[in-house]
Order: sequence, then C-alpha cells, then structure tokens
Amino acid sequence: MNIRIAKIEDAPNLVEFNQAMALETEGIRLETTILQNGVEAVFHDEKKGFYIVAEDENKIIGGLMITFEWSDWRNCWFWWIQSVYILPEARGRKIYSRLYEFVKAEARTSGNVCGFRLYVENENVNAQKVYEKVGMQGSHYLMYEEMI
Repeated sequence: MNIRIAKIEDAPNLVEFNQAMALETEGIRLETTILQNGVEAVFHDEKKGFYIVAEDENKIIGGLMITFEWSDWRNCWFWWIQSVYILPEARGRKIYSRLYEFVKAEARTSGNVCGFRLYVENENVNAQKVYEKVGMQGSHYLMYEEMI
C-alpha cells in the first residue's frame, strides 16, 4: 500500500469519494460539477489545502483533505482533516490509521503545526471509534454554522 500526496489526476476518485460520503453520512447528493470544481480548486491553490490518498495495487482506495486554521494562541497551524473516505471493501484494514500517520509525518516536516482537528457526524459512531483508536479525542467545543 502506498500513502501519498494526491495529484490532480486523482481528482475524479476524490469527487467520487465525496459524493459517496455525502450520500452515506448525510443522505445528500452533491452536484457533480460544483464538487469537481471544488476538488480541483484545492490542486490549483495550495492555500486551500491538499489531499492525501491511499493506493493499493494502483487503485485509490481512500483519501482525505487537509485544510488550515491559524491559531493566534499558539502561533502555529491546526490542520483540519476533512473529506475522509475509505471504499467500503477496503474498510477494516487500518487505512485511516495509515493516512493519519502520513499526515502527522507531514506536519512534523512542516515544523509549524500544533495539532489536528476534524469534525464527525454525531451519529457516526464507527468513525468516532476509529478516530479514538488513533489517539484523537472528543473536543470540548461545539460547532455552530449558518449556511447561506
């Protein structure tokens, strides 16, 4: 298995993963053109973040996106883990653990990352267990949003 920084050629897989995740976790269908443009925008602007993929026998089987949040309290960055998706047939093989280890190694190399954050659906108990197994823990923050 190869864990690596994604390339623009991986965008179609990442679009498919995001569509599958949205349907699986929230029961919503994402508009393909908007999603495709959104995924590709990350590749064209490094300030937006980057993707990491898991590849097995030349097939992309999982991935995630990293975005950035500046912490004035700590004078360094939090990396937000987003758009996590593992193909159903590849689940249970510790793919997320491998992706997360890669993320942590990249953060150590960058030298200015103080931590990692992600959000997970309240009802997604399976994902919560996975995140806890790799050392993450629930935060004392609640998330609020307003969509426009």
